[in-house]
Amino acid sequence: MNSLQVNGISLGYDDRGPADGLPVVLVHGHPFNRSMWDHQAAALTRAGHRVITADLRGYGASEVVPGTTLFSVFAQDTAALLDRLGVERAVIGGLSMGGQITMEFNRLFPERVRALILADTSPAPETHEGKAFRNALADRLLAEGIGGYADEVIDKMVAPYNVTGLPDVARHVLAMMRATSPEGAAAALRGRAERPDYRPSLAAAQVPALVVVGVDDTYTPVAEARALHALLPDATLAIVEGAAHMPNLERPADFDAAVLDFLGRVAP
Repeated sequence: MNSLQVNGISLGYDDRGPADGLPVVLVHGHPFNRSMWDHQAAALTRAGHRVITADLRGYGASEVVPGTTLFSVFAQDTAALLDRLGVERAVIGGLSMGGQITMEFNRLFPERVRALILADTSPAPETHEGKAFRNALADRLLAEGIGGYADEVIDKMVAPYNVTGLPDVARHVLAMMRATSPEGAAAALRGRAERPDYRPSLAAAQVPALVVVGVDDTYTPVAEARALHALLPDATLAIVEGAAHMPNLERPADFDAAVLDFLGRVAP
């Protein structure tokens, strides 16, 4: 594990694959860490790509910053990390909240984006009810810790049939959630409640995009993925069978195949 000081905090990250490979940045979701991308990092580096994964501030091995962390801060951290690693432009991708941070990166730094990978995510701003829910959940995590929440949502993060059928995957997802700092997770939830509408900047995107979704995702259903796909000017849609909100872990071979096929069309 490597770490760098960016924007006044320490970020834990991995930079794998050949230095001259196509740079691919993968942003983890909430409340996880960069280990959720290990299978993809291995597959992509075998194909000759350079894969950069980092723990967002407040998560994993990165520094915990309480309060409110806006998505613009996460995007600026990612840009600063790329600066430190000497990467000017990259494929930027993420899942769920990580997908929304990817959209924020594209909104702020479109000139640095070679392509987009958006998995199980939504571009719409938070609703009034959603804002109340995010802030109430942040209060709950600070008061109770994250264990109870993790137990409640495991069969939404991972399809119920995979909780029993893929116990190693379920254990990994639970372990990531339980290891997350309540302060870091709460700060991200408060920032997520304030996210802007990403639809205008995505509709204006001048780069290819891959939209991926698990067929049984209840957080961001297939219908939302189809709408996101239709919004983007140059997009490919991949629906992963046998998966819910985390197809990269539930069906990694299918997820990786979709990403590698897409990158094959992005790489020079």
